[in-house]
Amino acid sequence: MNAVLQIPGERVDVREPRIRLVPLAQIRLRTARRYLVKGLFPREGLTLVWGPPKSGKSFWMSSVAMHVALGWDYRGRRVQQGAVVYCAFEGQSGFEARVEAFRLRFLTEEHEPVPFYLQPATLDLVKDAGELIAAIRLNLSDTPPVLVVLDTLNRSLSGSESSDEDMAAYVRAADSIREAFACSVVVVHHCGHDHSRPRGHTSLTGAADAQLSVKRAAGDVVMVEVELAKDGPQGDVIASRLESVEVGFDEDGDVITSCVVVPVEGDAVPSSKPMRRLSDGAHNALRAFEEAIAELGEGAPNSNHIPRDATVVTLTAWRRYAYARGISTSDEERAKQQAFKRATEALIAAGRVAVWEQYAWRVA
Repeated sequence: MNAVLQIPGERVDVREPRIRLVPLAQIRLRTARRYLVKGLFPREGLTLVWGPPKSGKSFWMSSVAMHVALGWDYRGRRVQQGAVVYCAFEGQSGFEARVEAFRLRFLTEEHEPVPFYLQPATLDLVKDAGELIAAIRLNLSDTPPVLVVLDTLNRSLSGSESSDEDMAAYVRAADSIREAFACSVVVVHHCGHDHSRPRGHTSLTGAADAQLSVKRAAGDVVMVEVELAKDGPQGDVIASRLESVEVGFDEDGDVITSCVVVPVEGDAVPSSKPMRRLSDGAHNALRAFEEAIAELGEGAPNSNHIPRDATVVTLTAWRRYAYARGISTSDEERAKQQAFKRATEALIAAGRVAVWEQYAWRVA
């Protein structure tokens, strides 16, 4: 809010300061809904959706985005309806077929206009974030988006995913979109070579308010797991499958097909390797492990018990990172030791991490 201070012979704008201090007596609990999709995406914040190529992550994310635009509950989870901007930085022609498949499968011809907007140009987000924000404001006018999807990070970053500076700049660009519209921003990203963590520098995962992994399981089932949710439960798993839909014919008269995402229930969910629900402490320890591996990881020593191609980190280093992340609410050394021990045992039992003597490594 701007006010004009009148001084004889001058006109001075007095702007409300951006930085302000709120006294304790004026701090009040906000009861507005904090979710965009309950248990999956925050109402405002940065979410990372990651997985290997061909895992179905883009199909799944676009399906959720459609539910948000339509205001439909997603798998029993409440949704806050609003405009969606989906930035398809790769596979644009395939995305058009995906939208047509959703339209044919779930919408009627009489359906009201859906506030879903595709941005099909490949951008350098660090340089083009301001232009993207301006385009959204121009096209959506007085209806700011509740969700902006950036799919994928790799095709919208001109620098290196492994560079702390380049990744930090990308996070700042994504944050500028979030701040401009007070919305939820989702980054769709690939995994590392061993499929155990998001690819690149840990500044991205460290900035995320939520993190979801996507994997293709037996029977072509797409498994989505909530790995991190700062304001909600972790460990929930959503099982889906891709159902083929004929959407039209090309110039040669051949059928064009795409897929829609449909739920998988009961016995159809693969059970050969059940996904364990991890505690908050185990998730915290896993994040600490990923940071330690990224910054201190080294080649495996000669051992019959450790895979030759594994990247390892010492338990001492992992413990230090876990303590720094607040593995325990107590400052007592014994309490922190016990919390780390429980978290480590849970991650080993869940098949996420393996340990031999003083070394720990990821399990694919």
